[in-house]
Amino acid sequence: MLFNSYPFILLFLPAVLVGYFWLGQRSNLTPVIWLAAASLAFYAIGNWQFVALLLASIAFNYGVGHLLIVAKLTPSRRRAVLALGIAGDLLVLGIFKYAGFAADNINALFGTHFAAHILLPVGISFYTFTQIAFLVDAWRGQVAAYALPHYALFVTYFPHLIAGPILHHKDMIPQFAREETKHPDPHLMLCGLIIFAVGLFKKTCLADGIQPLVALAFEARSPSFDQAWLGALAYTFQLYFDFSGYSDMAIGMSLMFGIFLPVNFNSPYKATSIVEFWRRWHMTLSQFLRDYLYISLGGNRRGRVLRYVNLMITMLLGGLWHGAAWTFVVWGALHGAYLCINHAFNALVPNIATPLVRMARAAGAVLTFLAVVVAWVFFRAERVDWALRILGAMASPTNIVFGREEIAALVLVSIYAALVWLAPNTQAIMGYDHGHRRVGDGLRAGRMRPLFLYGASLVLALGILGIQSHSEFIYLRF
Repeated sequence: MLFNSYPFILLFLPAVLVGYFWLGQRSNLTPVIWLAAASLAFYAIGNWQFVALLLASIAFNYGVGHLLIVAKLTPSRRRAVLALGIAGDLLVLGIFKYAGFAADNINALFGTHFAAHILLPVGISFYTFTQIAFLVDAWRGQVAAYALPHYALFVTYFPHLIAGPILHHKDMIPQFAREETKHPDPHLMLCGLIIFAVGLFKKTCLADGIQPLVALAFEARSPSFDQAWLGALAYTFQLYFDFSGYSDMAIGMSLMFGIFLPVNFNSPYKATSIVEFWRRWHMTLSQFLRDYLYISLGGNRRGRVLRYVNLMITMLLGGLWHGAAWTFVVWGALHGAYLCINHAFNALVPNIATPLVRMARAAGAVLTFLAVVVAWVFFRAERVDWALRILGAMASPTNIVFGREEIAALVLVSIYAALVWLAPNTQAIMGYDHGHRRVGDGLRAGRMRPLFLYGASLVLALGILGIQSHSEFIYLRF
């Protein structure tokens, strides 16, 4: 089931909200069980064949975590239990996500005919990484003993289950256990509805609206210079509004339950360096890779050379996390190289004269954006050679075919660029503060309330009218 669908908006979400708050008047635990069951139902509607796998993953990781938290084991046995838990998670992820990729490469190298075409369970990367973080923290002694219903809801919570963000147990489980979240808060429900409406508009009107232009580059056999650039930029903005829209919708519907999700997207194309870009793009994945991979590899504690090696390993694995294809490996390698260059530049040029700061930031923003666009070409292309063909066209300004279609595309891409760089993001408009659990203070005080309500109603109406029969979020495939 998709968030941008009539059954979800008109039936599923209202029914789950009503049941959650009705049960909340009777006990503190029953609403948690209801919400976990509803999340499993949400997953089963489109992925019924993988519900057993999800339940098995929850049971396995909860059991391993219980051993690490409660059982009095020796340090060596605790390490063995942790290794068993992580190995089990990665084995399942590897079989379902990477077995086909491995088989294809073995066949290409040795002329064999192994067949390993396995259907990918939606959301497996997100719930696997969420639980690996739980196990590592349990081994570090940073996890309390959680009740099974709360843990199950933490893993299956439907606003995040299919496409993130990657949740952290310390942040989410205490919220699920709070008595206050079991009773409707009109302010949070209003703010949640507004944020959900904005996210729906971004997806159905903006992301889906520019999607046809992507074909100019990625479905043409020999795109011209202008077609390659327009198609690459169209995908850059499509992915931006698709991911931003999903993130807003997840935060908005979660607020209706009184639960604050972490911000996962913060105007990344406004970044002035690639380091800043990764602090703004898919923020929970960046934090996971930093805390549980990069730092575990040694981070920057073992000298500059090993720091760059660790960055490259982290980003290569981050690329593979997105998909089992060489295009994602190249995408990860590019971003690893970008980060190494960025850190090397910061080390060699630690300070810039004050009069040049604004100019340097502007140049950094342009360079960062262009680097990101180049990497997105590999991210979107079906094969590496197709990506290189598009990049070759982007580097050939002599091959220009600037007709009526290209002029219309340029106008549309320019409008999207203005929205990305000039408009404030949703959390700035709504004053969403995940850390302090605050949102919509201006609305609560009554300032500009009619404007917000009229605007949100219009945006929600446009978003609903823009719903197509089947328009998945791009991050569902990861």
